[in-house]
Amino acid sequence: MSSVVPSSTLREVSGLDNRLPRLAEATLVLIDFQNTYRTGVMALPGAEDALAAGARLLAAARALDRPIVHIVNDGGEGTPYDIRAEIGSISPEVAPRDGEPVVVKQVPDGFFGTALEQTLKDLGAGNDLVLCGFMTHMCVTFTAQGAFNRGYRPTVVAEATATRPLPTPGGQPLSSAQLQAAALTTIGDLFGVVAPTVDDLTA
Repeated sequence: MSSVVPSSTLREVSGLDNRLPRLAEATLVLIDFQNTYRTGVMALPGAEDALAAGARLLAAARALDRPIVHIVNDGGEGTPYDIRAEIGSISPEVAPRDGEPVVVKQVPDGFFGTALEQTLKDLGAGNDLVLCGFMTHMCVTFTAQGAFNRGYRPTVVAEATATRPLPTPGGQPLSSAQLQAAALTTIGDLFGVVAPTVDDLTA
């Protein structure tokens, strides 16, 4: 029997830079670290561990005096994404400080129809963006794509992300771990670089 040989990524085929950035030279973008994903219908397996990793990453970026942007998803009143209610608020472990901008979005791509790109320009952000947050297969992936499409070099910190189990189109269950791996693989194929841990960018 022949073994399956992994294909080259589109990044490799295209000659794109796969080096991990240094947090000291990057802008941190935290995506949808909202209470939405800690309780109730949208609670994610691994959310608490990912949030703890996000808090460490945020503390490191603050210590380095790096630009920081928070993104929240606003689904409107009565939804788990109501940013005016506790359920949709940013989790206190990663709450923004004075001077850290908060960008409000209503679709998975943090750039679409928002002030994110202008906010990054106003902060003097360079090419490297470090992304973390919820959910890996949805808003993290599509914001990484949005960054890539605009000429940025996004890096997603895997341990500071999480997602949920879902049924496949055929009805078979896909575990959160399987979907997490698929989402990170999709990002790493073209849209950005994937750093396994916070320490990979700060050590």
